[in-house]
Amino acid sequence: MDMEKSSSSEKPTSQDADEVAGVGEVLNASGHKQELERNFSLLSICAIGITTGNVWAALGGSIVIALYNGGPAGVIYEFIAVSCCYFMIAACIAEMASAIPSSAGVYHWASVTGGARFGKVIGFYAGWWNVLGWIFGTASISSILANQIISMYGLFHEGYAFERWHVFIAYLIVTWLSCFVVMFANRALPKVTNIGLFFILAGVFITIMVCAIMPSRTGKGYASNKFVWREWQNQAGWSSDGFVFCAGMLNGAFAVGTPDCVSHLAEELPSPRTNIPKAILAQYTVGFLTAFLYLITIFYSVNDLDTLFANPWPFPLAELYRQATNSHGGALALLLVIFIPTFCTNIGCYITSGRMLWTLGRDDATPFSKWISKVDKKWGNPFNATLVCGFVNTVLGCIYIGSSTAFSAFVGSFIVLSSLSYLAFILPNILTRRRHVIKGPFTMPDPVFYVVASIACVYMVVWIPIYCFPFAVPFTAQTMNYASALVGGVTILLGGWYAWIRNRGYVGPRRLVETLDNGESVITPQANTS
Repeated sequence: MDMEKSSSSEKPTSQDADEVAGVGEVLNASGHKQELERNFSLLSICAIGITTGNVWAALGGSIVIALYNGGPAGVIYEFIAVSCCYFMIAACIAEMASAIPSSAGVYHWASVTGGARFGKVIGFYAGWWNVLGWIFGTASISSILANQIISMYGLFHEGYAFERWHVFIAYLIVTWLSCFVVMFANRALPKVTNIGLFFILAGVFITIMVCAIMPSRTGKGYASNKFVWREWQNQAGWSSDGFVFCAGMLNGAFAVGTPDCVSHLAEELPSPRTNIPKAILAQYTVGFLTAFLYLITIFYSVNDLDTLFANPWPFPLAELYRQATNSHGGALALLLVIFIPTFCTNIGCYITSGRMLWTLGRDDATPFSKWISKVDKKWGNPFNATLVCGFVNTVLGCIYIGSSTAFSAFVGSFIVLSSLSYLAFILPNILTRRRHVIKGPFTMPDPVFYVVASIACVYMVVWIPIYCFPFAVPFTAQTMNYASALVGGVTILLGGWYAWIRNRGYVGPRRLVETLDNGESVITPQANTS
């Protein structure tokens, strides 16, 4: 059956149409044998979404870079603007996850919405852009954690000058600790993510309270309303303030740009057609509210912006917290409060990147696909795929030792790659007028869908090139933004790999179960050509 028929076979039933028995085995909505245990509940899947997104901590990790693009007022309004755009993307993802609950996520959806003619190649690129984006994003979070550790050390060692190998050692520790938790504690992950949810909510509450109270106790007072809400500060060097605003949205996008994370656990929770949209809603509601309140509070506690820009530590938020508390001990406490939630985020990123790579492997889209697609019976997870993600990020850490610019090119491409993967399924769904997808429990009415999906696509088409511009001018070879070169190079290499496998067994996502009119389920061969 072709791709259109495969998608139309997924008709919701009282059982969520999530599993259909055929020839003695259970196949899920992806068309594959159900191999992973359904460990996660609605609460734990919401916890994974919130901890993996962890918007307030991600914003804190890049806050000083964000301040170059408009100052505090610019950061706040840029965050609101980019959050509105990502709400649109998240709504499209929630709708597709409700219609086709597959751990393959955008890879599966792009293959379906692209139709029989183009679905195979579009899905291939969407899947690889998505998994590479998540792997590079995981490396970015590991880097933030490593810089937090070094900055906490530097708070109490005056004159300490960090070197890249110091950060690299810390990077390796947090990388493999996070990776091992995912690999060896699969059945405990729901509890781990619930604990992470507690630390995220408690952490943002403690940080907000401390930063709201301490400036009045230290005698330095609060920043003015004008400084926080109205004073525009263009430190990026671009002549156009409008372009600075648009480019500055990248920092907010880094924080909120994870709308598909819970969709990759569709085969590990009950009733995914209804629970995944709920988890996405919880992720974005909690993420936006906590981050918005966090930004306002920390900006009112700033009393010396020049010192913030000039501080020598690799994690400048340490200086901001020192200003807020007027104490090195207070700054350390707040850094610990943000470190623990960020570590939970790293675990969530490894869950997502490992699952996504595994889905590509089980469809023969990766080298050594039989090994990568193996689900370890003892540990109950895609052990090998997660291990590969850990090794790739270790290699990226080695690149950081040689060139921080090259490392920044990889981790800085996270938003561009993930946005391309979202565009690959949303735009074809618009162009084909949704005819390839049977509606799930959560479906937007046509007028709402076309407005929401069109805004999402316009945002990605316009802002992807903007996010590839240099962060500031004038720029040098070291400060240039190489995201476009990296994404272009990766895409060309993927084209070579696709040309090699397209006629050697690769057929794209498999939907092997077709429900006949009489209700009988049979295994049928799949014919899928591009």
